[in-house]
This record gives sequence, structure tokens and C-alpha cells, in this order.
Amino acid sequence: MSRLRDLALTIAAALVGGVVADALGLPVAWLLGPVVAATAMSLAGLDTRLPEALKTFAFFVLGIQAGSGVSPEIASQIALWPLSFVIQLAGVLLAVMLCYAYLRRLLKWDHASALFASLPGALSFVVAAASETKADMGRVVIIQSIRLLMLIAALVPLLGALEGGDVMGSSIRPSVDGSFGEYALMFALCAVTAFLAAKLNVPGGMMLGALIGSAVLHGASVVSVSLPGFLALPSLVLLGVIVGARLNGISPKAFLQLLVPSLGCFALSLVGTGLAGLAAVVFVDLPAPNVALAYAPGALEALTVLAFQFDIDPAYVASHHVVRFFAIAMIVPFLARRVSRREAGEEPGIDRKENGARAPGE
Repeated sequence: MSRLRDLALTIAAALVGGVVADALGLPVAWLLGPVVAATAMSLAGLDTRLPEALKTFAFFVLGIQAGSGVSPEIASQIALWPLSFVIQLAGVLLAVMLCYAYLRRLLKWDHASALFASLPGALSFVVAAASETKADMGRVVIIQSIRLLMLIAALVPLLGALEGGDVMGSSIRPSVDGSFGEYALMFALCAVTAFLAAKLNVPGGMMLGALIGSAVLHGASVVSVSLPGFLALPSLVLLGVIVGARLNGISPKAFLQLLVPSLGCFALSLVGTGLAGLAAVVFVDLPAPNVALAYAPGALEALTVLAFQFDIDPAYVASHHVVRFFAIAMIVPFLARRVSRREAGEEPGIDRKENGARAPGE
């Protein structure tokens, strides 16, 4: 019963957050407001996790919506993407090195905690690998979660400035009129591609699969419809709750203890990926807003939605986050084994929980 109560309070708070943000004229109000509200609810001790059915609904709808932002003109830019991938991964490596040096050398964190807290994104893989070592799981989860929240808070006004402050006075684009057949085809194909992507364990499979199906149809000019607001708006609110729920189970004390290190890692991550983004803009002549979202060290789902909301190529953004995700997912098992062997040779008795931060459920 308390689970249902917390869920109702969380969604109600998210809706209020969206209304307030929209009234203030903030960009992407129906995402930004719910993120702030759900974060506050999480730190207040409510169970803000959404049921899987609601998550699946939100990701599927938002995937279709993001894919509708793809146009036939995008095909001419695809040849530039491999070089952009290389530059992006160089920026990720630089960001990891800077964060690790900050946590390990300046703050004197243990090797494992500093390493896994420095890896941007792919949280499920990072946490799974870190759990096989003596890393402080509380530190790793909190650093990763705060980085995502700060990323959204920083990117929204930045993109608003780059794209023009009045680009997104509303979070929802007007839907394009279309026939029942167009909508039926779009939903049917997207359901198939989303199901296949989820079965194949593709990162963000439900959303990415729906995006692919929608992008194919819109990119080939088979359909031209976009989702109506009564579907898009609730999905944005739910995504805001999903992002804010990243801090579910984390106490305010642990959050505050690690706020400064988290902000330091966030800033250094932006330095690493920002330098790579600058290189992509200058040498590959890619649009700055596209690069800002594609190279940002954050979650695929949230940043792909931001791409659509700011009229930025969502396929370009999503593909870069998938590449980053796979790169990190492939390297973390190797890192975990290497760290475990290193720890096996160390003397016992070292306290790696000196700050008292704990992972959710500890």
C-alpha cells in the first residue's frame, strides 16, 4: 500500500513540477520540472521507482516521437559519423582520466571507487562490474546519478541558447495530421522493432528500437505524422520521474557528502567531452547543438528526447550514446578483473568506506 501511495505522490509532484516549469517558460518544461520534483521526492525518502509497465510505455512512446524528427536530408550526413564516433570516444577517455586523477590523487579515493565512478554512463554495467571489487558502491552510484542530473540541468539552458531562447516555449510539438493507416503502420512497425531490440538486449532497447522503426518510416517519407500531445506529454513526465528516481534510496546525508566530488567529476567530464566536441565542430564541421548532445556523458533515453525537443537529429545523438555505451560495457569486465587482481595483492584492513556513503539497499 505504501508503494502505491509513494507512486501516486511522486507522479502528482512531477505533474506539479511540469506545470510550474511551463508557467515559468522554462525550455523542455514537462521534462525539467518532473526531474526536479522526482529528485526531491527521492531524497525525501519516497520510493520513486516506476513500475516496469509505465517505464516501457514511456520509452516506447518517446522512441516513436524521437524517430519522427528524422528527415531524408539526414542521410547525406551519415558518412561523417564514423569520424565523429572516434573523436567522441577520445573525449570519453580524456574525461575518465581527468575524473580518475581528481578522485584518486586529489581526494585520495581508493583505486576501484575512483575508477568506476569516473566511467560516464552505462550505470548497470558499471555497478555490476564494481560489485565484484571492493569499490564503495555508494560513492559510485551517487557520483553517476548526480552527474546525470547536473548534465540535464546544464544542457537544457545551453541548448536553449544555442538554438535560440524561444525554440521550445512549450515542451510538446504540435502533432501533424495524418490518416489512420499512417498511425497504424507507424505503431505496428515500431512495436516490432522495439520488441526485437529489447530481446537482443540492445541498450535502451525499447526506446531505441521504436526510434529506429519511426526513423525508417519518416526518413523514407513513408509517413509524416508525429505523436499527439496527449501521448507525448505524459511520457515526458514519466521520463522525468525515471531520471529523478536514480537517487531513490540515497539519503540526503550521503548525497550532500558526495555533492562536491560529484560536481568536480561533472565539470571534468564536461572538459574532456567538451574538448572532443570542439574538435568535431571545428575539424568535421558538425553543428554545435548536435555535438553537445551526442558527446554529453549521460543517459541515452534522456538525451535522445532532448534532441527531439530541440529539433536536433535524434538518430545522430542516439547512435553516439549507443557507441559509448557499448565501449564502456565491453571494457568494464576487463577493468573489474584487473582491479580484483590488484586488490588481491594489497594488504587487508584498508577502510574503503571512510565517507559512510552507502548504495541503495545497503
